[in-house]
Amino acid sequence: MIKEALREISRGTAEIIDNDAIVKLVTNYFQKGETYTVKAGFDPTAPDLHLGHTVLLQKLATFQKYGAKIQFLIGDFTAQIGDPTGKSVTRKTLSAVQIQENAKSYKDQVFKILDPLKTEVVFNSEWINALGASGMLSLTTTFNVARMLERDDFDKRYKSGTSISISEFIYPLLQGYDSVHLKSDIEIGGTDQKFNLLMGRHLQRAYEIGKEQSVLMMPILEGLDGVQKMSKSLNNYIGVADEPNDMFGKVLSISDELMWRYYELLSAKSLDEIEALKNGVNDGSLHPKKVKEELGLEIIERFHSKDAAIGAKEEFERVHANNEIPTDIEEFELLESPIWIAKALVECKLEPSTSQARRDIKQGAVKINQDKVEDDQLQIESGEYILQVGKRKFAKARVK
Repeated sequence: MIKEALREISRGTAEIIDNDAIVKLVTNYFQKGETYTVKAGFDPTAPDLHLGHTVLLQKLATFQKYGAKIQFLIGDFTAQIGDPTGKSVTRKTLSAVQIQENAKSYKDQVFKILDPLKTEVVFNSEWINALGASGMLSLTTTFNVARMLERDDFDKRYKSGTSISISEFIYPLLQGYDSVHLKSDIEIGGTDQKFNLLMGRHLQRAYEIGKEQSVLMMPILEGLDGVQKMSKSLNNYIGVADEPNDMFGKVLSISDELMWRYYELLSAKSLDEIEALKNGVNDGSLHPKKVKEELGLEIIERFHSKDAAIGAKEEFERVHANNEIPTDIEEFELLESPIWIAKALVECKLEPSTSQARRDIKQGAVKINQDKVEDDQLQIESGEYILQVGKRKFAKARVK
């Protein structure tokens, strides 16, 4: 059982620092019943999460299965500074009201994955505010500027003459101090957080708390394109709050190769179960589409319900397999008649711009009443129409 636990804990990881300590913690849990703490910090800089964020949550859920008490840290203080990781300019600060609203949204979403009975939600403003001016000054003496500038993003900005605020130097110190206050045994984060995660080890040693946390880093999840990281700004994401039908369609749109990456990082299935699915695809007994559907059902059930997952699958098959119109589509009234097709697509929120609409028309991705549109200068007269872009975007337009 210990071997299986360690296999699942290391699954999909990019790097582990001090793995021997993790082995000892897990072994002590199975042999002596001793629990241990795993910390993960989230700055509530946005109100909702996408599946890229849940890679860490899935790993925390795995640790919970094998004896860990999770320290789910909401960085309500550090969010006011903004994590400088990967940033080429100083981030804008958030208001206290925005941070509290986002923090509440995070709490609502994470317990769809984590066991609340094995999770402690903490806010770092509690102990950072208590530090006071003298405590903050003392903290800054634990690390020097030369070492801070070894950090890659700081180094690039310094050499290019781009401004770096003093508060950004303090950010990693504060994240590290969280581990001092919480006395964390393990901290997990993305590979882009390595500098900040190691700061926790450094400060635990500097403050002589009697331990140095292990560090486990997870890779950054690729978006639906399979190339760039999942991001709302790149529109290649699956949101935790997405509607079930959208979730299912997006999961089925990923490549067969990317599907296994999502299984490894997002699925609650064991490695042996995933290997059985791979073998089934390789020997032809399982079709990749069926395996992808199974992943889509699992994700929707996690964030919505089993009934919602089944309904999304049935709706997808009805629309796509049978080439039918969805049962629930948004309706728009267009007050201009005739109206240019590209403008109608924009007003119905199917396209971000008329130029993108024209490109999609030329690529054969636009339909009216299920008939492909070939003329990008088409004028639509008064009447009711079903507009469609691609396989998943529909709208009902009433042209007055």
